[in-house]
Amino acid sequence: MSVCENYKEVEQRVEAACMRAGRSRKDVTLIAVSKTKPVSMIEELLPLGVTEFGENKVQELTAKAEILPSTLNWHMIGHLQRNKVKYIVDKACLIHSVDSLRLAEEISKEAEKKQVIANILIEVNVAEEESKFGVSTTEVIPLLEKISLLPNIAVHGLMTIAPYVENPEENRWIFHKLKNLSIDIKEKNFDNVTMDVLSMGMTGDYEVAIEEGATHVRVGTGIFGERNYTI
Repeated sequence: MSVCENYKEVEQRVEAACMRAGRSRKDVTLIAVSKTKPVSMIEELLPLGVTEFGENKVQELTAKAEILPSTLNWHMIGHLQRNKVKYIVDKACLIHSVDSLRLAEEISKEAEKKQVIANILIEVNVAEEESKFGVSTTEVIPLLEKISLLPNIAVHGLMTIAPYVENPEENRWIFHKLKNLSIDIKEKNFDNVTMDVLSMGMTGDYEVAIEEGATHVRVGTGIFGERNYTI
């Protein structure tokens, strides 16, 4: 199947999951994760009106953003090192992977320099996998208390990467827990913190994530096919 056919199939599944959950399709943003994929594959999707793309590496995001139309929205979804912040703080529409105060401080500093507001999510390691980045669920609120005081940063919600599982139902509790955490945070009314975004769900489990309240799903393999990491 072509990239466009894959995208349309994912789109239909997103719509069906929204219907099952009694949600509007407008409430879910489908991010096409184009990491390791060439610009030509992204260009195939543009006639469909696709504007939301996700990248894991700063270098790849900035290179593609330079070549492709400026109307596209780039999501930084991979682990972000502090020394790379300056390259993307004004290029990414949303940084999904903020997992420490030091990283948030660096983003704030660079955003102030470039006179922009950096839109970020806090990455939460709900499953507490040792191999994954993100803060534990108990660390989120203390971290937000500090981040909310930083200038030029707006926290829009939470992100998680669930474990790879054969049966997506096994990850339902993770998505449910992140949703509940966002509700708890909302009640605290922190400055510069809204909980409008829940970035959760990938190729294997995005339908379950939508049923549990995801507002942004990150689909790579389901759209672009398997990745070749040997390049």
